[in-house]
Amino acid sequence: MQREFNTYTQAGALDSVQHRVLRNTYWLLGLSLIPTAIGALVGINMSFAFMAASPILSSLLFLGAIYGLFFAIEANKYSTTGVYLLLALTFVMGIMLGPLLQFTLAFRNGAQLIALAAGGTAAVFFTLAGIASTSKRDFSGMANFLTVGAIVLMIAVVANIFLRLPMLQLVLCGGFMLFSSLMILFNVNQIVRGGETNYITATLSLYMNIYNIFVSLLEILGIFGGDRR
Repeated sequence: MQREFNTYTQAGALDSVQHRVLRNTYWLLGLSLIPTAIGALVGINMSFAFMAASPILSSLLFLGAIYGLFFAIEANKYSTTGVYLLLALTFVMGIMLGPLLQFTLAFRNGAQLIALAAGGTAAVFFTLAGIASTSKRDFSGMANFLTVGAIVLMIAVVANIFLRLPMLQLVLCGGFMLFSSLMILFNVNQIVRGGETNYITATLSLYMNIYNIFVSLLEILGIFGGDRR
């Protein structure tokens, strides 16, 4: 009887930790959208002429800065500093939406495309997060596949910085949408099953997946649905 009681107690404690991590992750994820929106407003009104003048160098510097922030966030994921660094990252990511938003708003239906991309991204996230939270299936077996996918995508991204092929960019958009969708499924399922216990790390991963889906979807909508003025 005592052994059964201890088992139930441990299960209850683990369940409590999982719910707390999931709750804190969603709370921080929602909070992170505020600096992203502010950064996007700043980015819309910025001149990105330096990126047009030196696209390869600016792209490499951007990737370096982002991965530097990733490392700093992970190094401080057990303190409030990690939260501040994450919010700083989301502000920078919002600014970097500037060129894409400027390009999209040049279309007659640009605002509608942005709204459609945002709505589509939200629909994908809530659907997959719901499946991952309620499914009895363990998605941890996807880890190796996702690792290989991440490596392939990063190699393709770096290659296209130099090649700048429109068709490869379109393929990358589709690849990022698929990969990021699977990552949301994997990440949320890991939290629910206790495989991820740090809400800052979980938020960082989910945020980047949501960001990639939005950017990729908006690029695809702009290519196929943009109405030139």
